Amino acid sequence: MAQPPANLPRHIAITMDGNGRWAAARGVLRAAGHKAGLKPVRMCIEECAQLRIGALTLFAFSSENWGRPPEEVGSLMSLFLEALDSEIAELHAKGVRMRFIGERRTLPVRLQSRIAAAEARTAGNTALNLQVAVSYGGRWDIVQAAQALARECASGALRAEEISEARFAAALSLAGLPDPDLHIRTGGEHRISNFLLWQLAYAELYFTPRLWPDFALADLHEALGFFASRERRFGRRPAAASA
Repeated sequence: MAQPPANLPRHIAITMDGNGRWAAARGVLRAAGHKAGLKPVRMCIEECAQLRIGALTLFAFSSENWGRPPEEVGSLMSLFLEALDSEIAELHAKGVRMRFIGERRTLPVRLQSRIAAAEARTAGNTALNLQVAVSYGGRWDIVQAAQALARECASGALRAEEISEARFAAALSLAGLPDPDLHIRTGGEHRISNFLLWQLAYAELYFTPRLWPDFALADLHEALGFFASRERRFGRRPAAASA
């Protein structure tokens, strides 16, 4: 197996797509596909920690996913609870700091409690910043940041002229972390789908037809190789042109 490149992203964001199609192709319930998706989650966490990639953000459940059939939503909520209960001790032992981003007030109360406990337990860890986006939408993230800044302005603590890009970013869900350098989406779709709309402004976008439960270490390394091959200019001229 090829080794990962030396030029690595500081922060990877992943849209984990294809669980349902994976299950349909095998004639099993969609819940089985979601459960099978836990294996590549573990792999990505372990590899990012091993490679000293500072942050990993996983899109687990979007604000639009509430429109899915109630039985599928219910199975996903149960899976989140089960995964937290079974994985948190090992994640903590490996030095992973967990954060959950999204409108958590819409989640079941038991899940909210487990989320808060996991965040508190791992708050001091530094090996990897792991963010799980649950009931999350990029537009919601921007709106809640705007509302927070508007409240500061209304109270007199902030003037509108003081709102900069940095101040706005500090009110978003990923405050304190570098923006993702690499966004990976599995399942063959070529869109962002309301994920980290502000933060992905300059991310390299990598799309693969691989369904999420089949996403393996070699696939992650291929995405990292793609990232290493890119010349990241951030609006500046290419290096050859500026020479």
